[in-house]
Amino acid sequence: MKIEGAHILITGSNRGIGLALAQELNRRGAIIYGGMRDPSDFKAEFLYPENFKPVACDLGKKESIDQFLNEVKDQDFDAVVNNAGQLTGGLIEDQDLDGIYSMFQVNLVGLVHLTRGLIPKMVKRGRGKIINNASVSGVMHLPCASTYAAAKTGVVAFTNSINMELKDTGVTTLTLLTPGIKTRMFDEISNLYGDKMDVSSLTSVTPEEYAREVTKCIEKDKLFYNPGGSVGIALWIARHLPGLFRRLGGLGFKRS
Repeated sequence: MKIEGAHILITGSNRGIGLALAQELNRRGAIIYGGMRDPSDFKAEFLYPENFKPVACDLGKKESIDQFLNEVKDQDFDAVVNNAGQLTGGLIEDQDLDGIYSMFQVNLVGLVHLTRGLIPKMVKRGRGKIINNASVSGVMHLPCASTYAAAKTGVVAFTNSINMELKDTGVTTLTLLTPGIKTRMFDEISNLYGDKMDVSSLTSVTPEEYAREVTKCIEKDKLFYNPGGSVGIALWIARHLPGLFRRLGGLGFKRS
């Protein structure tokens, strides 16, 4: 996909991965529509104002998604990056139920809702790209990540399915199996998982580094982003040797 001149929607673009992607793709000449809950609080001085448009789109609220889709019904998007997300963690019985509902709404249900609303116009035009942030948790299912992994596994399944539905339409997909990225959400892992899981060995890269990798995948029209290094090895084991992964994944877990 050619990035220069492309109109790209990025959800959760006010910080973290979404912000880094907005900056990187903007530097490459894309016109960015930055989806966020409250654009009035966002400072866009880091970008050329004419190339970055903050837009209200709260994936936690069905009404906000419907309103956004109505407001952009005449806008052609070359790509959408479904990036907005929330984190849940801990023993399933200890997780806050309202937090679980909110996370599923943002990480999966809202993503499906928004994608459903944007695909018809892309298909009619004969081009477009759906980019979904699925996380390695969509494949690597670990203790204390039950609900978060369930949502991200859903994102992987959803993206795989629509990829087949979109065959020969000119619309393609990219599934991001995102590793640890040094963001505010990454910093929450130790609070949510730390008393039951040994998270001392977790590694991370900067959002800026990751944004450059994702940009390469977009340009090359890849179907998946797979991380390298030790995370990539663990991902391979989870896919091909699930029994071994379960044994290894449980080594750092203690229930009490």
